[in-house]
Amino acid sequence: MAAKKEWIELAQAQLDKAYVPYSHFPVGAVLVTEDEKLYTGINIENVSYSLTNCAERTAFFKAVSEGEMKFKHLVIAGRTDEPISPCGACRQVMAEFCDPEMPVTLVNDRDRVLETTVRKLLPYAFTEIE
Repeated sequence: MAAKKEWIELAQAQLDKAYVPYSHFPVGAVLVTEDEKLYTGINIENVSYSLTNCAERTAFFKAVSEGEMKFKHLVIAGRTDEPISPCGACRQVMAEFCDPEMPVTLVNDRDRVLETTVRKLLPYAFTEIE
């Protein structure tokens, strides 16, 4: 439990690093590998909104680019009234790289927490074509 509290605090700390000059909507993420490595992410905006990258995808892409492919937890933090909810693109990236039952912790900057899983966030995810 102590580790999850640290992950939450680290995700919340990322909020001040987010590059959000247009939306002013910072998001931070911490992706935890099976061997406890931590990859942080922030949302990085672009004036052409479609080129913006979300915090969750930033964390995943950093980890995967370093050869990591086994994940055990994701924490996402935002400055929202309720625990933040990831966008559809991020949910699909989670489905690509994570076990459907992997825990996902959604939080705001006032310690409101919602525990969920990848499957609950995207129950009908696109999956590998066989």
